Amino acid sequence: MQIIFLDTETTGNDLSKDRLCQICYQVGDTLKTEFFKPSLPISVKAMSITHITNKMVADKEPFEGSETKINLQSLLNEGVLVAHNVKFDAAMLESEGIVIPNRICTLRIARYVDSEGLIPEYNLQYLRYYLDLEIDGNAHDAEGDVKVLKAVFERLFSKMRKDEIDDEATIQKMIQISGNPSLYRQFNFGKYKDKKIEEVLKFDKGYLEWLLKSKLESGENDEDWIYTLRHYLGIKVG
Repeated sequence: MQIIFLDTETTGNDLSKDRLCQICYQVGDTLKTEFFKPSLPISVKAMSITHITNKMVADKEPFEGSETKINLQSLLNEGVLVAHNVKFDAAMLESEGIVIPNRICTLRIARYVDSEGLIPEYNLQYLRYYLDLEIDGNAHDAEGDVKVLKAVFERLFSKMRKDEIDDEATIQKMIQISGNPSLYRQFNFGKYKDKKIEEVLKFDKGYLEWLLKSKLESGENDEDWIYTLRHYLGIKVG
C-alpha cells in the first residue's frame, strides 16, 4: 500500500470548528505543500506557533474544490495516511470532506514500540532528537514536520519489521495498533509527572481513580488516558 506522509497547520486546535490553512504531504519522493484560505480566521495562538498569518492566506484558494483536495482523496482511497497524532490531522481532513480508509499514527506506534517506557516524551520534535535523526526542517511548519514524520516512521517501521513476515504485514500491524487506544506508562503532567503509573498505583490509587473520573466527566474523549487508567485500575469495558 502506498504511504502518504501528511501534516496540517490549522486555525486552532478545536476539532469541532477549526480548519486547515496549510497542508503538506509526501508520497515517494514527491513533496507537495500548499496554503489555503480557511473558512474562519487563524487564531492569534495558532499564528504564534505556526507563524502563518491571515494576511499570508488572504489571497489563497479554499481547500474545498481545490486540485490538492481531489489529488489527496485519490491517493488516500488506495493508500495509508501516516501522521503524528493522526486523530487530529484526520479530523481536520474529515471536516473538509476527506474520507480516510486507512491510517497510521506514529505517536501510538512509538508508545507501542517503547514497551519499557524508556522514552520520556513522544511528541514529534522530541522523537526527532531522541532518535538522533538528521533532518533539515523547521518545527511547526507542515513541510518540516513531514520530513521529520517520515524519518520517525522509517525508524519505527524498521523496529517493528523484525517481528513480522513482510512489509505488508508490518503495515497492517501498524494500522491495527493505530486504531486502538495506546497505553501510557508514566505520567507526563501533574504532581506525579515522570513517575511510572504502576508505581503511583501502589501508594495513591485514589489519584488514578480521581483522574479517571475527571477524564470521563470532561467530555474531551481522551481515549488513551481513559484506556490507560482503566487498565491499571483493572476496570474492564464491555
